[in-house]
Amino acid sequence: MPAEPVVPKPAATVLLVRDAPDPAPGRTPLQVFLQRRVAGMAFAGGMTVFPGGGVDQRDRAELPGWTGPDPASWAQRLDCDAELAGALVQAAVRETFEECGVLLAGPGAPEVAELKEERADLVARRASLADVLSGAGLVLRSDLLRAWARWVTPVASPKRYDAAFFVALVPEGQEADAHTTEAVEATWWYPAEALEHWQSGDMQLMAPTFRTLQEIGEHPDSASVLAAAEHRVIRPLIPRVRREGEQVIVVLPDDPDFEISEDHLTPGTPGGGA
Repeated sequence: MPAEPVVPKPAATVLLVRDAPDPAPGRTPLQVFLQRRVAGMAFAGGMTVFPGGGVDQRDRAELPGWTGPDPASWAQRLDCDAELAGALVQAAVRETFEECGVLLAGPGAPEVAELKEERADLVARRASLADVLSGAGLVLRSDLLRAWARWVTPVASPKRYDAAFFVALVPEGQEADAHTTEAVEATWWYPAEALEHWQSGDMQLMAPTFRTLQEIGEHPDSASVLAAAEHRVIRPLIPRVRREGEQVIVVLPDDPDFEISEDHLTPGTPGGGA
């Protein structure tokens, strides 16, 4: 553990959800979009995650318009100041567009297929979300987001994030895609199916992803998840870690029965959990 813990960087993660038009036998309709990150990446390489990333200076730019709860309202919901809350919401919308091609903006249904160059400019950091929205005559729609959780990387980690987890239903007329260099594959999963693949060792999950899949898997469809988000208490969750030989075991401070291995090689055995 470092002498002084690394200060976590703010980040935003988005759980894109939908209802499968023709659910597989034995599955409820709810699906969530997951990406398997490139193995060589500095953070969470090879892991299967929800789309998202760190807040950067672009996310603090003034937007041409904003529909839905304002930054002050989000600050109350996320337990942070209004400036950071606004940046987190911008980062959530920007990262979702960069990584999945889904744009949480309006009015109406954005012609996302016509914004390929703008998406590329965002990814290359040649433009900000404000630039893209202004050029397309759109405004950010924060009403399409719901707060789900805040997860903070364990204190002992050399690279730390304080990540706001949001939930969003894919807007009608849009499709999430896998056109990102940060992932080797991206597709829709039933939450229980993803957990089954983790259990068999076919998928690597970090504790926040595992826990969130458990939580949303308790709901049958996207409407139920969005409704549940309205009533969740958002507070920072900081897992604790301990070593057992070559394995790193992650424990949640408010649930000592929950344990998951993060050795990146084999699945752990969850405890009581959610």
